[in-house]
Amino acid sequence: MRGQRFHTLCVQASPKVKMSIVTRVYFVGRIALGLAASTLGGQSVFAFDPSASSQDAGGCCDEATLSTLREATRAYYAGDKQEAVSGLMSAAQSGHPAAQWKLGRMFASGDGVAEDDLKAFEFFNQLVASHGTDAPSSPDAPFVANAFVEIGSYYLKGISNSAVTPNVDRAREIFSYAASYFGDAVAQLQLGKMYLEGLGGDQDPRQAARWFQLAARKGQVDAQYHLGQMLVNGDQIDPNPVLGLMWLTVALKHADLSRGDEAAIRQAHEEAFSLASLDERRKAIALAEQWLADNRALYASPNANMLAVTEQASAVGQ
Repeated sequence: MRGQRFHTLCVQASPKVKMSIVTRVYFVGRIALGLAASTLGGQSVFAFDPSASSQDAGGCCDEATLSTLREATRAYYAGDKQEAVSGLMSAAQSGHPAAQWKLGRMFASGDGVAEDDLKAFEFFNQLVASHGTDAPSSPDAPFVANAFVEIGSYYLKGISNSAVTPNVDRAREIFSYAASYFGDAVAQLQLGKMYLEGLGGDQDPRQAARWFQLAARKGQVDAQYHLGQMLVNGDQIDPNPVLGLMWLTVALKHADLSRGDEAAIRQAHEEAFSLASLDERRKAIALAEQWLADNRALYASPNANMLAVTEQASAVGQ
């Protein structure tokens, strides 16, 4: 495995790729070493577990830690961010993955703390270093996968005044891992965009469309938009105006969930609709309505929803 390009393995594998333990440990070890070399010192601490996770089953955390976590969760939703951060930090020091994830998100967005991308990076780093090879079906997997996505995003743009500099090759590798092993929809979106633009490797529109489709089927609005655009325009793939308009219609329905430009989704839909024949419109609308009816649950309970996380955390040990 030495020197092997992991992202090449990912794009050739099936969506439910099963990697050997050796492969996963090799990759995560490489990432963890790279991330550690990129930080500027300082100790990371974490603490916010939303579910009865693998940790609760006898891993990192005792009842005192879980109790601290529950109190921090209650404080967070009561608006006492200072108390919440204190509890989260304590729980994170015990290695609770959800706490590490939540603190990373708080520092990334300045939620109750001073915005600090480097601290966020360090929290996400510690999470993936400890849990990067956890099973995709584990309760903590959504947090681990999202931490990989956050780290990959930092490598796309870098962090000012730090050793974390832009590295598109590493970003693509990280997104590949999160997209292939964990099946994370945002990682699949980001990987599709990198294939479409040729960032961090060869440009490959067909692979881009494949990753967009995987994410689109999970309800990822921006992936639905990109896939719809490619199918309508025939961007180096076979055009399919009906399916293209169908995906743009689905994306438009939940455009408010877009991570990008909601107006761009509306404009793309209007243009595709105006170019489609009456028959194509009817077919696309029927397909979109059926897909939305069959996939309501995707929008009712998105991964890493903090309210669900809180309810689960509060239930731990009760």
